[in-house]
Amino acid sequence: MKRLQKAILAEALCLCLLGGVAAVRFQAQAVTAEAEQDFIKWVDFNVSYEALCAAYQWDVDTYGREHHVDWIELLAYLAARDGDNFGKSSLSRIAETAEKLSEGSVTMEELSRDLSHYAYYKEAYTAVLGGYVGEFEQETAPGSGLYEKKYGLKAYLPLAKGFPYGDYDDFGVSRSYGYRRQHLGHDMMGQIGTPVIAVESGYVEALGWNQYGGWRLGVRSFDGLRYYYYAHLRQNYPYAEGLEEGSVVTAGDVIGYMGHTGYSTTENVNNIDEVHLHFGIQLIFDESQKEGNSEIWINPYQLVRFLRNNQSEAAKTEGTKEWKRTQKIKDPAAVSWKKTEK
Repeated sequence: MKRLQKAILAEALCLCLLGGVAAVRFQAQAVTAEAEQDFIKWVDFNVSYEALCAAYQWDVDTYGREHHVDWIELLAYLAARDGDNFGKSSLSRIAETAEKLSEGSVTMEELSRDLSHYAYYKEAYTAVLGGYVGEFEQETAPGSGLYEKKYGLKAYLPLAKGFPYGDYDDFGVSRSYGYRRQHLGHDMMGQIGTPVIAVESGYVEALGWNQYGGWRLGVRSFDGLRYYYYAHLRQNYPYAEGLEEGSVVTAGDVIGYMGHTGYSTTENVNNIDEVHLHFGIQLIFDESQKEGNSEIWINPYQLVRFLRNNQSEAAKTEGTKEWKRTQKIKDPAAVSWKKTEK
């Protein structure tokens, strides 16, 4: 009988231990599942060029005033209120809302209080536009070495000023090389050697050959939310001199040159029919989204149209294939990053 009682107690103890392990495992899985839901999984950026321009102008015009209109908050509010619809009528709604905000007759907190999707759009649009507008210093004249403080657009068109290009909204069209897939970027057709410009300040995260993109370059924003992908760069001389993984670039810098490399497992091959820059923007809310099936690529077409309002001029360095920007800026984000790196 004693042996039987001991056996029963031992079995009960084992069951308790197993139950405890199972409970811990279940709790761990629950915490993991909860954590996995703690970041944005997808973004469709549908803000029109006209809406971007209108909201941006309100931001700049009210900067430094008592009631500053934040363009990202304004666009997020309109998206949450109108179901992400930025048609022609959105311009009047932007003006009406911004007028009230600038006068102080209403706050964004009051406007968005009952909009369940406002927080989502604010986070999503901040991820897209967070590095585009702010304070910076710009040379008073090219090469002067003298700087003046400014506030406004500090992101640039991906191609240097004065170089012709053609484009259209080609995001999502079919591609077949390697495997059937969608075109997750924007193609800008131009001339071989056209200087490619850093849209935003950041650091070089990827550089080298990729069979799909040819000579390609990836720049990550300092906040980690945006990854800019520049592909099909020039054969033999794809990158700006001295550029390497980890290099810090300032918005407006020349970082490479347009070409038509790619579609080959062999390096330095021109297998793309038409000379162009493939420009892509990836959003990263969690590092698990950097590569694989969870990647978030947005349509850059309207953003490229908007960035035509700010183009970086470049001049050729005599006796070389190099081009350099003619007018420098000091971006506080880049300055802070360099200090942190040291």
